[in-house]
Amino acid sequence: MTQWLVYALMTATAILVVLWPLSRRTVAGASGSDVLVYRDQLDEIARDRAAGLIGEREADAARIEVSRRLLAAADASRVDAPADAPTAAAWRRRVAAVVALVGLPVGAGGLYLLLGSPNLPDQPLAARAQTPQDASVEALITQVEQRLERNPDDARGWAVIAPVYMRLGRFDEAVSARRNALRLLGDSADREADLGEAMVAAADGVVTAEAKTAFDRAHALDAQHVKAQFYIGMSAEQDGRPQDAAIIWRTLLGRAPPGAPWAELVRQSLARVDPQGAAGPTAEPPGPGASEVAAAASLPPEQRVAMVRGMVEQLAERLKRDGSDVDGWLRLVRSYVVLGERDKALNAAGDARRAMAPDTGKVQRLDELVKGLGLHD
Repeated sequence: MTQWLVYALMTATAILVVLWPLSRRTVAGASGSDVLVYRDQLDEIARDRAAGLIGEREADAARIEVSRRLLAAADASRVDAPADAPTAAAWRRRVAAVVALVGLPVGAGGLYLLLGSPNLPDQPLAARAQTPQDASVEALITQVEQRLERNPDDARGWAVIAPVYMRLGRFDEAVSARRNALRLLGDSADREADLGEAMVAAADGVVTAEAKTAFDRAHALDAQHVKAQFYIGMSAEQDGRPQDAAIIWRTLLGRAPPGAPWAELVRQSLARVDPQGAAGPTAEPPGPGASEVAAAASLPPEQRVAMVRGMVEQLAERLKRDGSDVDGWLRLVRSYVVLGERDKALNAAGDARRAMAPDTGKVQRLDELVKGLGLHD
């Protein structure tokens, strides 16, 4: 009912737009207004001559020209209009009114009955809003899947559909797709890390042994690969080695470019295993680098700790020879804290203050780090 009321109002508005100009009388002809204009021009010429703005010759010439035009306009205004002009105009207005009153509603209704669907049932708004998009996505996925069934060696198809499966939460299918892409396109750090990521998602966030192997392969191909290092750190955390995870994630943060989209996730992960170390967005990395830590992660616990400790001691020996490296001192203090050697961290801070005493800016950076780590010497 409301729909038909809206249609009726729209039709009435259209009719009103057509009839409104027809109800107004025509304005006076142009010739009458021209006579008034030319008379005003003659008066203006007289005023300019009296004020001395124009000479007598120019005034006479102007008066002659304007008078000529005034006479022509006056003659035109005297011509009588044809006797049947008002009748013809009124007849045309009546025809237009009839067309507007009858033709518009009848024409609109006829077109709707011819082209519209008045018997079509209502469709809920939610269904109209969701169906086209969902149907298009499902249709595209179905097309790709059918194409892959016909051509299972289509590497591009597997590479395209794998991230779609990930976004839709179809993780097992994403693992299969990424395996096929890796098989057909060959090894690369990105493809190995993507496969490991899909395995972690399929295992509800657990870095399984198979996923860890994929991340290790990615790290072997690219020692600076962010995704591989992040999940290697997660594996260390889940294996009960939070110190190793902290070293890896802190190294990532220290190497993160400004505005890196993944830095906040790494910082949140670091806060789980080392809340103090994740306090600042520009936390300094500890002594060992990412590649050394990844290599140490594959060793037995005793050998791993010994390897990390050896790298920290090498850093300490270098700083004894060159105590001006403030970044080195900061890494050394952090490394001792991660290893749980608080006394050595305090001794390193004292040595750093003495070595960098002339440079108050460097000492201030050291004091800020010591305060952030909760050390009190």
